[in-house]
Amino acid sequence: MKRLTIPLAALLAGCSMTPAYERPTAVVPPSWPVGDAYLRQSEASLPSLTFEQVFTAPGLRTLVQQALANNRDLRIAAANIRAARAQYRIQRADLLPQVDASARYSYRGTGDGASTIAVPGTGTGGGGTGTGTGQPGTGTGGTGGTGGTVVTSGRSPSSFSLDLGATAFELDLFGRIRSLTEAEQNRYFSTEAGARATRLTLVGDIAEAWATYGADRSLMAVAEATAASARRSVTLTRARLQGGIAPRTDVRQAEQILATAESDLAEQRTQLAQDINALQLLVGAPIDPRLLPASIDVALPTIANLPAGIDSSILLRRPDVVQAEYELLAANADIGAARAALFPRLSLTGLVGFASDALRTLFTGGAFNYSVAPSLSYPIFRAGAGRAGVEFSKAQRDALLATYERTIQSAFRDVADALARQGTIADQTRAEQANLVAAQDTFRLTEARYRGGIDTFLTSLDAQRSYYSAQRRLVATQLVAATNRVTLYRSLGGDSLLEAGPNGPVPVTPATSAQMR
Repeated sequence: MKRLTIPLAALLAGCSMTPAYERPTAVVPPSWPVGDAYLRQSEASLPSLTFEQVFTAPGLRTLVQQALANNRDLRIAAANIRAARAQYRIQRADLLPQVDASARYSYRGTGDGASTIAVPGTGTGGGGTGTGTGQPGTGTGGTGGTGGTVVTSGRSPSSFSLDLGATAFELDLFGRIRSLTEAEQNRYFSTEAGARATRLTLVGDIAEAWATYGADRSLMAVAEATAASARRSVTLTRARLQGGIAPRTDVRQAEQILATAESDLAEQRTQLAQDINALQLLVGAPIDPRLLPASIDVALPTIANLPAGIDSSILLRRPDVVQAEYELLAANADIGAARAALFPRLSLTGLVGFASDALRTLFTGGAFNYSVAPSLSYPIFRAGAGRAGVEFSKAQRDALLATYERTIQSAFRDVADALARQGTIADQTRAEQANLVAAQDTFRLTEARYRGGIDTFLTSLDAQRSYYSAQRRLVATQLVAATNRVTLYRSLGGDSLLEAGPNGPVPVTPATSAQMR
């Protein structure tokens, strides 16, 4: 009968109450939207890209690499991964028995020369600690524990014992512990996916801040050039006023243009300082100014335009989608644990040891003793708490299912919005460039006509304002083009280098996580 115990326990331990998991049906269209706002795309799959392939500027690459090593958010994410891994290992340990070893020695003497040795027994378990009595050869244990070893002798006042035992090891008959372990494993994988999302967001934020700095450098150059031109206009109008050729209103209008340009110049200096502060926060360390772009014209060509002719199932590799699916898997496993809690629990407590009144005879056959104490517990009345626990787990699973579907829908919208902007930004940029050329030529001609006395200063002033506005609008449009490329890269997710980066382990997708169990 004893030989059948282990195979039977192993067979029963194969049971599981966890519902079979099926990935929810996609809640987004199978392809990206098309129309006037979208580019026509090929059917080729998106290649596996790293941020070094997308961001080609050496300065930007260096900043990203520094951030991956120094950013505090990544350090927090790495610590969370280690904590989740440790929690999973703690839960997994319940699948195996805990074995404790103890060695004891006691001495007792009496006034009449005789001696009585009472060795208090100890045991650990779910119910408490066992203690030995002072009667020869008997011992009582606490619930889940083992009794002590008692030796009496009229000759020796010493007692030795050595015990090895497993206390209250639960045989996982209905898969409760395995379901809890599976839930913790999926939460560990979810934490890893969350760290990937943090890294992906960080890289995108650095690229956007880097491009913003380039745009602000361009705007400062525009403000400087406009201020220099306005100073020349002020000098000219004052000379014409002193010569009686121009009215005082021309001087005041020229001074307004100069004051506006100088105000914008001061604002751009502030923006540049704040851009550097933002980059230093993202990188987590002081940055070298030589790594920053000189203008948006320099920054824009270094951010590659990603191909987007891909199936929308690519969203399943986005870190936030992967994280949501692992949370759903964990909730599914919690249902199995809650169901298994409705059934009886079988625990085993075993002890083997040696006890003797002399050290030299401790390991003899007569000193050997052992005990096995199985226990069965079954909740008879809990006022419906067990079934309520199952319903609670199901409700949590349904909520996370909706969260998973919403995450996919949000990801689809992110990519669709980025594609819509990508499909029209080139036309907008060309229009702004044409407007800038026309505004520049108009300003040059009206200024010459004003100097020749043909046009009024107001005409030249309006042309100068239009030229200044056209320059700023072109810079803003170029910044939108740059950030759109970054947004598309970040929205699609799945940077292969980030997946295997130095700040975290290689993540496992839900489709392959079963191989690690």
